[in-house]
Amino acid sequence: MRGLDHKQSSLFSYTHIEDRIAPDHPLRRIKVMADMVLHSMSPTFDSLYAEGGRPSIAPERLLRALLLQCLFSIRSERALIEHLDFNMLFRWFVGLSMDEPVWDHSSFSANRDRLLKESVMREFFGGVVGIAEWAALISDEHFSVDGSLLRAWASHKSLAARDGSDEPPGPDQGRNPEVDFRGKKRTNKTHVSRTDPDALLATKNTGVAYLSYTTHTLSENRHGLIVDVHTTQATGTAEREAAKVMLERRTAPRKADRSITVGADRGYDVAEFIQALQDMGMVPHVAAKTQGSAVPEAIKDTEGYAVSLRRRKMIEEAFGWVKEIGTLGRVMLRGLDRIRGEVLLNFAAYNLVRLGNLLAPSR
Repeated sequence: MRGLDHKQSSLFSYTHIEDRIAPDHPLRRIKVMADMVLHSMSPTFDSLYAEGGRPSIAPERLLRALLLQCLFSIRSERALIEHLDFNMLFRWFVGLSMDEPVWDHSSFSANRDRLLKESVMREFFGGVVGIAEWAALISDEHFSVDGSLLRAWASHKSLAARDGSDEPPGPDQGRNPEVDFRGKKRTNKTHVSRTDPDALLATKNTGVAYLSYTTHTLSENRHGLIVDVHTTQATGTAEREAAKVMLERRTAPRKADRSITVGADRGYDVAEFIQALQDMGMVPHVAAKTQGSAVPEAIKDTEGYAVSLRRRKMIEEAFGWVKEIGTLGRVMLRGLDRIRGEVLLNFAAYNLVRLGNLLAPSR
């Protein structure tokens, strides 16, 4: 028989929130790994807060909430708080009970410079990589490097001449003033953004240059996990410079034991970079240019070179995830220091998703 559409809700509920989450839900594995890392960071959290005074929101809860923002493509922190208020799954992941009130969205801004800075996010990212190393899912011999532009939270209208020759917009033009671009060439040497001075004009094609940053990643070639991240200003040589920084930081303790291969695209096929890798004891598996390549012929003829060129493409999956699923499609922060922390959080979330799938029991 047809059931009745009762409108009156129950006054009390005795169901535990843990029972409402499916036993095989993917977030369960991610939560276990995230809690392991956050527990190991407890001494760091203690050093960030005063011993006395009014208790603050637990830093573990703030970081779990920001992980949800990356995992579920939530457009803003204000929208994230709305989800936390009514979404039972989100409450369970963050650690909120059904009756516990949610904090204000401004709490993220108030804690950004203290808790969400690069040093804390790098420790969290390193803890996630440590889980992958413990599970023997990371190669310590074969790596790939790449970089990608991040659109800055600033527009062309914010550009002003460095010498002060441009007249600032009048006070009567509001928040979106009229700006005449005709006949005026804007470059990083002559102009700087008033809203985000760290952002630089950059493009990877022949199209329009946008105010941007560049994020660089170092991935291992076994499962495509990201093992290091470095975010810089968008200069012409930033990718190669950042690659050397990450390789030195990641592989220095292992260089004496075995040879290390480094895959990269044609943008890294520069004599100076190839020579720098060889001086570091690494084998440059860089995609060779059709003309004027600096990659030695003896390396291009090896079987491992072909394998590295094929496996290095996995690094693009990480960039696609953090931009399409995560919050890096358009970074809604300003300043290089803040963006570095946001980038590390996004790649940590990507690694958690990958590890959740790799460590999941086979059906």
